[in-house]
Amino acid sequence: MLSCKNYRILLLFTILMAGLSSCSILRNKPSVNTTINNNHRSTNNYSKKIIQTARSYTGVPYKSGGNDTYGLDCSGLLCITFKELGIKLPRISWQQSEFFPAIDLPHIQKGDLVFFVTSGKNISHAGIVTEVKNEEEIIFIHASTSKGVIEDNMMTNYWKSRFAKVCRPKFKD
Repeated sequence: MLSCKNYRILLLFTILMAGLSSCSILRNKPSVNTTINNNHRSTNNYSKKIIQTARSYTGVPYKSGGNDTYGLDCSGLLCITFKELGIKLPRISWQQSEFFPAIDLPHIQKGDLVFFVTSGKNISHAGIVTEVKNEEEIIFIHASTSKGVIEDNMMTNYWKSRFAKVCRPKFKD
Protein backbone atom coordinates (compact mmCIF):
# COMPACT_ATOMS: atom_id res chain seq x y z
CA MET A 1 0.00 0.00 0.00
CA LEU A 2 1.24 3.50 -0.84
CA SER A 3 2.07 5.90 1.91
CA CYS A 4 0.37 9.27 1.89
CA LYS A 5 3.62 10.94 0.75
CA ASN A 6 4.17 8.44 -2.09
CA TYR A 7 0.52 8.75 -3.12
CA ARG A 8 0.88 12.54 -3.38
CA ILE A 9 4.06 12.20 -5.45
CA LEU A 10 2.37 9.70 -7.77
CA LEU A 11 -0.68 11.94 -8.09
CA LEU A 12 1.47 15.00 -8.79
CA PHE A 13 3.47 13.06 -11.40
CA THR A 14 0.25 11.86 -13.08
CA ILE A 15 -1.19 15.37 -13.22
CA LEU A 16 2.09 16.76 -14.54
CA MET A 17 2.29 14.14 -17.30
CA ALA A 18 -1.35 14.68 -18.27
CA GLY A 19 -0.74 18.41 -18.52
CA LEU A 20 2.44 17.98 -20.57
CA SER A 21 0.81 15.52 -22.94
CA SER A 22 -1.51 18.30 -24.11
CA CYS A 23 1.43 20.67 -24.51
CA SER A 24 2.59 21.22 -28.09
CA ILE A 25 6.21 20.67 -27.02
CA LEU A 26 5.58 16.96 -26.58
CA ARG A 27 3.39 16.43 -29.63
CA ASN A 28 5.01 14.76 -32.59
CA LYS A 29 5.07 17.47 -35.19
CA PRO A 30 6.16 16.29 -38.62
CA SER A 31 9.48 17.60 -39.86
CA VAL A 32 9.43 19.46 -43.17
CA ASN A 33 12.86 18.07 -44.07
CA THR A 34 11.73 14.51 -43.42
CA THR A 35 8.89 14.92 -45.86
CA ILE A 36 11.12 16.35 -48.54
CA ASN A 37 13.78 13.66 -48.17
CA ASN A 38 11.64 10.60 -47.50
CA ASN A 39 8.58 11.32 -49.62
CA HIS A 40 10.02 13.43 -52.41
CA ARG A 41 8.54 11.32 -55.20
CA SER A 42 5.23 11.00 -53.39
CA THR A 43 5.11 14.72 -52.65
CA ASN A 44 5.81 15.51 -56.31
CA ASN A 45 2.99 13.21 -57.41
CA TYR A 46 0.61 14.86 -54.95
CA SER A 47 1.80 18.32 -56.01
CA LYS A 48 1.00 17.52 -59.63
CA LYS A 49 -2.45 16.26 -58.61
CA ILE A 50 -3.07 19.35 -56.45
CA ILE A 51 -2.14 21.70 -59.29
CA GLN A 52 -4.07 19.74 -61.89
CA THR A 53 -7.16 19.69 -59.68
CA ALA A 54 -6.94 23.39 -58.76
CA ARG A 55 -6.46 24.34 -62.42
CA SER A 56 -9.61 22.44 -63.35
CA TYR A 57 -11.48 25.26 -61.56
CA THR A 58 -9.86 28.04 -63.62
CA GLY A 59 -12.53 30.53 -64.66
CA VAL A 60 -15.01 29.59 -61.94
CA PRO A 61 -16.46 32.91 -60.73
CA TYR A 62 -15.72 34.30 -57.29
CA LYS A 63 -18.39 33.80 -54.67
CA SER A 64 -17.88 34.63 -51.02
CA GLY A 65 -18.30 31.41 -49.06
CA GLY A 66 -18.46 29.45 -52.32
CA ASN A 67 -17.09 25.94 -52.51
CA ASP A 68 -18.41 24.44 -55.75
CA THR A 69 -18.27 25.01 -59.51
CA TYR A 70 -20.94 27.73 -59.29
CA GLY A 71 -18.60 29.94 -57.30
CA LEU A 72 -15.49 29.76 -55.14
CA ASP A 73 -13.64 31.93 -52.72
CA CYS A 74 -9.94 31.42 -51.99
CA SER A 75 -10.34 29.01 -49.07
CA GLY A 76 -13.11 27.20 -50.93
CA LEU A 77 -10.70 26.55 -53.80
CA LEU A 78 -8.24 24.95 -51.38
CA CYS A 79 -11.00 22.92 -49.69
CA ILE A 80 -12.45 21.53 -52.91
CA THR A 81 -8.98 20.77 -54.31
CA PHE A 82 -7.80 18.88 -51.25
CA LYS A 83 -11.14 17.15 -50.82
CA GLU A 84 -10.50 15.40 -54.14
CA LEU A 85 -7.28 14.06 -52.58
CA GLY A 86 -9.16 12.82 -49.53
CA ILE A 87 -7.96 15.60 -47.21
CA LYS A 88 -10.45 17.73 -45.32
CA LEU A 89 -9.03 21.21 -44.79
CA PRO A 90 -10.53 23.80 -42.46
CA ARG A 91 -12.83 26.19 -44.33
CA ILE A 92 -11.22 29.52 -43.33
CA SER A 93 -7.90 30.65 -44.82
CA TRP A 94 -6.21 31.54 -41.51
CA GLN A 95 -7.15 28.09 -40.17
CA GLN A 96 -5.80 26.49 -43.35
CA SER A 97 -2.52 28.31 -42.74
CA GLU A 98 -2.15 26.35 -39.49
CA PHE A 99 -3.00 22.93 -40.98
CA PHE A 100 0.38 22.10 -42.60
CA PRO A 101 3.89 23.03 -41.45
CA ALA A 102 5.25 26.42 -42.48
CA ILE A 103 8.44 26.61 -44.51
CA ASP A 104 10.77 29.45 -45.40
CA LEU A 105 9.93 31.29 -48.62
CA PRO A 106 13.26 30.46 -50.32
CA HIS A 107 12.28 26.76 -50.19
CA ILE A 108 8.93 27.26 -51.93
CA GLN A 109 7.86 24.56 -54.43
CA LYS A 110 4.96 23.71 -56.69
CA GLY A 111 1.99 22.52 -54.65
CA ASP A 112 2.83 24.63 -51.58
CA LEU A 113 0.08 26.76 -50.06
CA VAL A 114 0.58 30.51 -49.84
CA PHE A 115 -1.23 32.88 -47.51
CA PHE A 116 -1.69 36.63 -47.53
CA VAL A 117 -3.07 39.43 -45.38
CA THR A 118 -5.30 41.38 -47.77
CA SER A 119 -7.46 43.10 -45.18
CA GLY A 120 -7.06 43.67 -41.47
CA LYS A 121 -4.16 42.11 -39.58
CA ASN A 122 -4.86 38.40 -40.03
CA ILE A 123 -4.45 35.97 -42.90
CA SER A 124 -7.39 36.50 -45.23
CA HIS A 125 -6.35 35.05 -48.60
CA ALA A 126 -4.92 31.74 -49.81
CA GLY A 127 -3.64 30.09 -52.95
CA ILE A 128 -1.63 27.18 -54.32
CA VAL A 129 1.79 27.54 -55.98
CA THR A 130 1.63 26.21 -59.54
CA GLU A 131 5.04 27.20 -60.84
CA VAL A 132 8.33 28.52 -59.49
CA LYS A 133 10.22 30.13 -62.37
CA ASN A 134 12.71 32.20 -60.35
CA GLU A 135 12.86 34.51 -57.33
CA GLU A 136 10.78 37.14 -59.10
CA GLU A 137 8.21 34.87 -60.70
CA ILE A 138 6.29 32.49 -58.46
CA ILE A 139 2.90 31.67 -59.93
CA PHE A 140 -0.05 30.72 -57.75
CA ILE A 141 -3.69 29.89 -58.38
CA HIS A 142 -6.36 31.55 -56.26
CA ALA A 143 -9.88 32.91 -56.37
CA SER A 144 -9.72 36.59 -57.26
CA THR A 145 -12.74 38.64 -56.18
CA SER A 146 -12.84 40.36 -59.58
CA LYS A 147 -11.71 37.63 -61.98
CA GLY A 148 -12.62 34.34 -60.32
CA VAL A 149 -10.12 31.48 -60.22
CA ILE A 150 -6.94 32.65 -61.95
CA GLU A 151 -3.17 32.35 -61.74
CA ASP A 152 -1.05 35.33 -60.70
CA ASN A 153 2.57 36.10 -59.92
CA MET A 154 2.85 36.38 -56.14
CA MET A 155 6.07 38.38 -56.49
CA THR A 156 4.31 41.47 -57.84
CA ASN A 157 4.35 44.47 -55.52
CA TYR A 158 0.71 43.88 -54.55
CA TRP A 159 1.09 40.25 -53.46
CA LYS A 160 4.64 40.54 -52.14
CA SER A 161 3.59 43.34 -49.77
CA ARG A 162 0.72 41.19 -48.46
CA PHE A 163 2.56 37.86 -48.24
CA ALA A 164 2.26 36.18 -44.82
CA LYS A 165 3.23 32.54 -44.98
CA VAL A 166 3.96 29.47 -47.10
CA CYS A 167 3.07 25.95 -45.97
CA ARG A 168 4.01 22.56 -47.36
CA PRO A 169 1.25 19.93 -47.56
CA LYS A 170 2.14 16.58 -46.03
CA PHE A 171 0.72 13.30 -47.24
CA LYS A 172 0.63 9.78 -45.92
CA ASP A 173 1.46 7.05 -48.38
